[in-house]
Amino acid sequence: MALKDLFSFLFARSTQEERVAQYVIREHDRGRTLNEILEDKYVVNRLQSPQQRSRLLDRPEILQAVGGDMVEAAKASIGS
Repeated sequence: MALKDLFSFLFARSTQEERVAQYVIREHDRGRTLNEILEDKYVVNRLQSPQQRSRLLDRPEILQAVGGDMVEAAKASIGS
């Protein structure tokens, strides 16, 4: 039991990132641009560093829903 609690932080991060990924896909399906979604307070508050947001864009479900070319453009704007 203690071992599970010791490593619980690893699972919390992936669950949080998964929820943000679902949010990004849902908002993109509603017609919003990827750059606009990535600037939402919801996304920025949960994935505070540019590296975290960039890693989010590497997720297969994001690539499939949004498209590779849009993801690459969003990554470029994150780095700026």
